[in-house]
Amino acid sequence: MNEQSNDAPVQKLPTGIGSFDVIAKGGLPENRTTLLSGTAGSGKTVFAMQFLASGIRDADQRGVFVTFEESAADIRKNMRSFGWDLAAWEKQGKLAFVDASPDPHIEIVESGGFDLGALLARMENAVRKVGATRVSVDSLGAVFSQFSDQSIVRRELFRIASALKGMGVTALLTAERTEDYGPIARFGVEEFIADNVMVLRNVLDDEIRRRTIEILKFRGTDHQKGEFPFTIVPDGGFVVIPLSAIQLKQHSSDVRISSGSRELDEMCGGGFFRDSVILISGATGTGKTLTVTQFLNGGAAVGERCLLLAFEESREQLFRNAIGWGVDFERMEREGTLRVLCDYPEVASLEDWLLTIQRTVEEFKPNRVALDSLSALERVGTMKAFREFVIGFTSFIKHQEIAGLFTSTTPSLMGGTSITEGHISTLTDSIILLRYVEMFGEMKRGITVLKMRGSIHDKRIREFTIDGKGMHLGRPFRNVTGILSGTPVHVSPADLERIWSQFDADVGERLRGSTGADVGERRRGSGERRRSP
Repeated sequence: MNEQSNDAPVQKLPTGIGSFDVIAKGGLPENRTTLLSGTAGSGKTVFAMQFLASGIRDADQRGVFVTFEESAADIRKNMRSFGWDLAAWEKQGKLAFVDASPDPHIEIVESGGFDLGALLARMENAVRKVGATRVSVDSLGAVFSQFSDQSIVRRELFRIASALKGMGVTALLTAERTEDYGPIARFGVEEFIADNVMVLRNVLDDEIRRRTIEILKFRGTDHQKGEFPFTIVPDGGFVVIPLSAIQLKQHSSDVRISSGSRELDEMCGGGFFRDSVILISGATGTGKTLTVTQFLNGGAAVGERCLLLAFEESREQLFRNAIGWGVDFERMEREGTLRVLCDYPEVASLEDWLLTIQRTVEEFKPNRVALDSLSALERVGTMKAFREFVIGFTSFIKHQEIAGLFTSTTPSLMGGTSITEGHISTLTDSIILLRYVEMFGEMKRGITVLKMRGSIHDKRIREFTIDGKGMHLGRPFRNVTGILSGTPVHVSPADLERIWSQFDADVGERLRGSTGADVGERRRGSGERRRSP
């Protein structure tokens, strides 16, 4: 291939890893070398091979894989789990291996005259033989680790990069690093030789591993900055989760859907909006799962498909509890209006769960999705990863106009502040609070609609009961204050009347538009009232 003119802008070569091309703003700079550095287990070899596999499969662009570490036979075997039949592509002349992996029976001795001339000749021959436009070299550290002279390493690295550029290929070179946030590569010179540098990290935080990718530099062209989470899945390979690709361009629907409870619909001004995301927050036992059950039953009653994502209870337990409230989940499954996904959240990372949920939604195409509960998912990742999961999930379902219902458990029995609410409340359209209310030695339950975007709603805190037919809303709590703060206090009717009369008097004086003297007199009178018993 012809090398680009010095005056031409840098062109991007799509890698075929679509989620990566988003943060790279088009792909890797064409006809240039890119260094991919990372610690052990960060995914360097997978990315390097997927760069070639995607080119062969999606763009009919042939490739050469140069291996300094694993043998070609091992790589063929390992990559079969991703669905890449490397041997078949080799037979078709679309892929070639240059196997420079060390022979364990031969001892390598360092010498001052060492160079890679013979290897470069093999690489150039392979490129010409298959007509390659992409080359992956994995990994530089394996061949240079036995050489102590840094000048030799720098010279030979520069020679490799120059040779690849002369072949007119887009090349990806992998290199090891010893720390996730330490030097870019092992020898300290690799990042200065390559035109572009990317870093993979596999950080252990609070006993949880989290992979991220960062584009450190692209010479002469733009890219998105910062670290982006990614995961590696068997049937998809390297998948980046770029939150920057999420755009606030969702359609807003004014169509109302039922919560499954007529009384709750009335509190919400006529039901939920078709594309809204609702958060149900409450202590354990307040009725969160019941609210989810009613929400799903309300959808199935009008022929909508419903997806239940459960991370705290088993399928059998959910079905048993639903029957206790008069809802037959088993029948809904048979009729095709319900699908249930149950598992412990610890079996996968938050990034893996997001991809699993997205694939399930794309396959089942539900109208409603309920997730019970966010609190269970919160414990399997860092707070940043958890918030990114919620942003990615809510954006995904809102773009498809799917109604979403999330539950979260408050840390205290009587309510009060919740860490989860504080971090995700702004991402939801509606918040419904379920609270315990202690009154004269008896525990009662209360419900209130804290917020509902785009709609008027009942702002009172109403008592509700639960029986074999579900949730039943009763009268508002009139003589109790401090319910939402978790410190309910009973107020006698006489005290309540005095408070309201004082409030009415103050409002009346403001409306009459008093003079300055009147204001002073009112303040003195108000102070006297506050001091009086």
